Amino acid sequence: MRIRARRAAEGHEGYGSHEGRAAQEGPGPAGGAVSGMRLRRAAGRLRGWGGVSAMAVACAVTAAVVLLPLAHATPDTGGPAVRKPASMAVAPAAPWSLTDTCQDPEASLRPSDVDGAAIARIKAAGKLVAGVDQNSFRWGYRNQTAEGSRLDGFDIDLVKAIARDILGDENAVIYRAIPTSQRVPALQEGRVDIVVRTMTINCKRLEDVAFSTAYFEAGQQVLAPKGSAITGYDTSLKDKRICFATGSTAEAALNAQSYGSVPVTVANQLDCLVRLQLGEVDGIITDNALAAGQAAQDPSVQLVGSPFTREFYGVAMNKDASDLVRRVNKVLENYRAGGNDSPWMKAYLKHLQPVLPGVSAPPAPKYRDG
Repeated sequence: MRIRARRAAEGHEGYGSHEGRAAQEGPGPAGGAVSGMRLRRAAGRLRGWGGVSAMAVACAVTAAVVLLPLAHATPDTGGPAVRKPASMAVAPAAPWSLTDTCQDPEASLRPSDVDGAAIARIKAAGKLVAGVDQNSFRWGYRNQTAEGSRLDGFDIDLVKAIARDILGDENAVIYRAIPTSQRVPALQEGRVDIVVRTMTINCKRLEDVAFSTAYFEAGQQVLAPKGSAITGYDTSLKDKRICFATGSTAEAALNAQSYGSVPVTVANQLDCLVRLQLGEVDGIITDNALAAGQAAQDPSVQLVGSPFTREFYGVAMNKDASDLVRRVNKVLENYRAGGNDSPWMKAYLKHLQPVLPGVSAPPAPKYRDG
């Protein structure tokens, strides 16, 4: 039996999964959404992370208790956006590569434990407000345990380390589940202090937010059903419906070089896996670190081809919060220290090694002057 991806609610009706909204409102635009009846049936079959079954409504209730919603929701479009721009012809043979317009985008401010305005505000509030995912297996997801449902994952462990350093309590955190497309707006509008959500550092994003030093290395890769004719990020994508999250690196790749594919966009990356399972798309492009967890959860899909980018995840913060950036970099210095006994390596072995083996160390930090 195929293992179905759990579609946990995002803690607010405006941030709920597309599937949940479509089930209530009916089908979206032609060619975009499946019928509400199909999605309700699919929701009934969805299984929780780690093999724990859960109805979507039960997930929503649990999420509402633990996760606070973001204040503003994005408009509901009723279905995924399927775009066929005239410019998206079959791309040239040369592979697309991630290029940046700035030098060393991973270089961040040097670490410091000096309090500034941002740290003072967090201490006054007594809570760190963290934007996270609750749907990415092994990174940020709802883990059903004997004690109940709780947020777990590699990114969640890092949030706890930051809270422990600033506030002296790893549980002094307000988690806010945010979709991929809302990571930058949430920081700009002050709805979260940090975003720890497998967010790639690049020059375009540095125009809008600040980043810590890199805490993980990943790359874009194609996820497809076993037996699919898709062989990777190449001409085998021609006429295939390829899903990706709005605002992701995958979107930039397909906008630049589509190989004749038909792009299907969603707000949350995990929505792509649900659509793949429902037969609404033919493949997914996303970070291989995320896709490895999805392939482990659903054995009917697999990574194909090779990663075609080299990317680094960072903790994102408001551009004006330089003291917080320096403090997070101090936390990361300690988090990496200790080799195989470091908190970073312990978190990797616990959460990621089973689905993403072979990582021997965290990426080395880069700093810029100032």
